[in-house]
Amino acid sequence: MTRKCCVLILAVTIVALALRLPRLSRRPMHGDEAVHAIKFGELLEKGFYKYDSYEYHGPTLNYLTLIPAWLSSAEKLTEVNESTLRIVPVFCGVLMVIFILLIADGLGTNSSIFAAILTAISPAMIYYSRYYVQEALLVCFSFGLIVSGYRYFKSRKIAWAILTGMFAGLMHASKETCIIDFGALILSLIIVHLILRKKDSFVNAFKSIKPSHMIACVLAAIAVSVLFFSSFFTNPRGILDSILTYTTYFNRAGNNNFHLNPWYYYLRILIFYKYENGPVWTDAFIVILAAIGFIAALKKKGLPFADTNLVRLLGFYTIIKIIVYSAIPYKTPWCMLGFIHGLILLAGVGAAVLISKTSKLLPRFIISIFLLGGTGHLIWQAYLCNFVYYADSNNPHVYAHPTTEIFTAIEKLEHYARAHPQGKNMYIEVICPGHDYWPLPWYLRSFTAVAYRDHVDMNEPSAPLVIASPSVETDLTKKFYDDSIPFEQRHLYMFLFEENPYYIWLRPQIKLIGFVRKDLWDASQQLQNPDELINASEP
Repeated sequence: MTRKCCVLILAVTIVALALRLPRLSRRPMHGDEAVHAIKFGELLEKGFYKYDSYEYHGPTLNYLTLIPAWLSSAEKLTEVNESTLRIVPVFCGVLMVIFILLIADGLGTNSSIFAAILTAISPAMIYYSRYYVQEALLVCFSFGLIVSGYRYFKSRKIAWAILTGMFAGLMHASKETCIIDFGALILSLIIVHLILRKKDSFVNAFKSIKPSHMIACVLAAIAVSVLFFSSFFTNPRGILDSILTYTTYFNRAGNNNFHLNPWYYYLRILIFYKYENGPVWTDAFIVILAAIGFIAALKKKGLPFADTNLVRLLGFYTIIKIIVYSAIPYKTPWCMLGFIHGLILLAGVGAAVLISKTSKLLPRFIISIFLLGGTGHLIWQAYLCNFVYYADSNNPHVYAHPTTEIFTAIEKLEHYARAHPQGKNMYIEVICPGHDYWPLPWYLRSFTAVAYRDHVDMNEPSAPLVIASPSVETDLTKKFYDDSIPFEQRHLYMFLFEENPYYIWLRPQIKLIGFVRKDLWDASQQLQNPDELINASEP
């Protein structure tokens, strides 16, 4: 690796950080993000984490979030914000750029630089590096496994073998889908070996691995996985649950009635996606370059500037993951992050192939325009994806995502809390069948008396503030105007969201209505309008 390559990739790392850090709190928390955040709150406040093999993924996300929380001196979940949480996947997203430095001699200088650029500016890589879910961690650790494994075969040093095992353990402790990565990697190694059929083949290098190094690798993987799943030996049951969870995972992947999408779902997002009046989204530039890089690596002559077997391995690894994820009926867009990253690495090789094949002025000019234009288009899409359509259904990466109207609801609750004698200790009811109220528990974490229900409880007094699904409005009306209660003892309720149509969109197709008791509404009218305070302070 040349000094120029190192400097350029480090510069790209700064760009990657600059594209991932701004406005981390601006996008509403996804329901899955909120669930993980509340789970993290238990670890932060109680100092204990128990792995749940049914509803949650691996524990690495929660434990790693302790680092930024401690650095910000947070001791309670109310002292944690979206930036504190999302900085963990941001770090992993940036780390994926840095890892390219360790594999640059295998990819080649030009390939590595362009792969680093694409990793930094990819709309999906940025979007899910700002998402408090496990996907960015899994992809980062998977790449770490490949990089450290490659370095081991180059150096034969036990330190790289141990690091390879540690990344394998981190993958397992992050998300159940790591088995797809492990399977794809093993199958890719077999395919590369079958293609070569030579004594000096890439895979034959395994035969010269020292048994002690292999043992160290396996023990490192087990140790890391056990540490996390056992909650650092405070919950031994978590180790067994980390294995039993695959019963749930396989059932959910094949028999789940939710998140079912056609086999071409991911390919449609990659190649061409347009929803209603939104912009056209496409990663075709990356796909085309990836195809060029992989095809060039499959030729008998191979690649003069890169380790051909490594590129072949990455190619088969990526294709296998695309096939497997496309075959599984259960699909969510963040699951495609792993093979998008593989395509990006191959695309770096493809760009280097195009550059190396052109010596004449006109073809070189055309290819330069193609590369610059494609890169510019990705940057533009990255801007739209992350800073314009960040919570808009026109964005293919926005999936079952809360709308920005949730901020309106929270502002209303904050306003009425200021008018209530008990402040944020006032009683609030959230009533949604199926407990379909996420991410409200995250946004209401500073309110101490919130009751979450899936039905209207006729035996409990109504709260002064009620947020509910429209499906229970009839029951609420009966409860508010119960004929068994004397008229003079009844409380009058008003719409919480006063502007017609008197509801907000929690998510696409999911509405929320709200009611506020008349006496609380009257008290709130005594508060000066925040906008008036702002205007009054202006000269």
